[in-house]
Amino acid sequence: MKFLPVTILICCLAACSHKDNNNHDITIGKVISVDSKILGEERKIMVFVPHDDYGPGASGQHYPVVYLLDGEGHFSSVMGMMQQLSDVNGNTVLPGMILVGIINTDRLRDLTPTHAATGYNGDSASVKNSGGGEACMSFIGKELIPYIDSAYPTAPYRTLIGHSLGGLTVINTLIHHPQLFNAYLAIDPSMWWDQQKLLKQADTALAGRSFAGKTLYLGIANTMPQGMDTARVRTDTTKTTIHIRSILQLADALKRNPQNGLRWNYKYYDSDSHGSVPLITEYDGSRFIFSYFNSPQLGRILDTSTTAAWAIATLRDHYKTISGQMGYTVLPPLDYVNEMGYNFLQNKMPEKAHAFFQLNIDNYPTNGNAYDSMGDYYAGMGDKQKAIDFYTKAYAISKDPGTKTKLDKLKS
Repeated sequence: MKFLPVTILICCLAACSHKDNNNHDITIGKVISVDSKILGEERKIMVFVPHDDYGPGASGQHYPVVYLLDGEGHFSSVMGMMQQLSDVNGNTVLPGMILVGIINTDRLRDLTPTHAATGYNGDSASVKNSGGGEACMSFIGKELIPYIDSAYPTAPYRTLIGHSLGGLTVINTLIHHPQLFNAYLAIDPSMWWDQQKLLKQADTALAGRSFAGKTLYLGIANTMPQGMDTARVRTDTTKTTIHIRSILQLADALKRNPQNGLRWNYKYYDSDSHGSVPLITEYDGSRFIFSYFNSPQLGRILDTSTTAAWAIATLRDHYKTISGQMGYTVLPPLDYVNEMGYNFLQNKMPEKAHAFFQLNIDNYPTNGNAYDSMGDYYAGMGDKQKAIDFYTKAYAISKDPGTKTKLDKLKS
């Protein structure tokens, strides 16, 4: 396969409104070109990787991956939401994650699991190229996922997000290829497709198979005619309600089968249409999938009444719980721990500061920033020689000019 990196540049409108030599483009990701043998075509894929000093994976951190269908329509909003809840203002609501947005070439072909004789309006011409969903998922599972895992610092936890026909693909993947992803987020899925064929398959699978270890969040928009409610729509038989009626029938099938081990939830968004529901569902669904990721106990770490030993033990226990949920060892993020260490240093809690900087060194022994921070700690404590020792080790790893400046100043 051939992979050609091309940077996506998203420009700030305010900055572009006047000329200024200090203006910069805002880059939120890259586009890679994937020459797929399975599909017989080149596919464009959008990729966002959380900030990592000195390049992706340099810190030693690895990230869960979100695979997003209809990437051209949802990439920027999902990326912003993920970054806000995992990084901005010290948030740890979500883990830092890699986002992979899959751009369409033939949407109807790739996001429909079966070839339908007629479409939503009863015509055949509009659906003549449908039914390529299995080939598209084969591309994702056999070509795209292995490439992303080889090229980026991924962790073994994957989420699939899709809206409308993309939501149909999400449910089809959960039912027929559950091993590909750990979590599934289906947004107002088109369960009416092909005379509800997948809906019937899902009903059977949910009753007869185990989905232990899998998570599903289902978002349902208000697409009912005015004057109807969800109770009335379930008994309606007209074409105007087939979309929402099919999704509600899926929710009913999920309710009937609590024994299959699937961790799931759903929400009906009365104030949102089919077009407006994606963003709020992506937010709520992500929070549900990672509901165990944040803990009120973490706030007590900053209290002056808690000891360094208690703070470290609390943090380690929390990430042990997260590791159990996600199925692999998850370490506290380097940037988060670093930020806490400097907070303690600034607020004259040196024992906690040292403990947190040491935790990063223990967890990320190949990261220069971890040693640089410990150098800052010893410089702040007035221990010149130890500061020099840690700056020297940091610079040997990272070759960061900022570390070199601090080191030369101390040596002089």
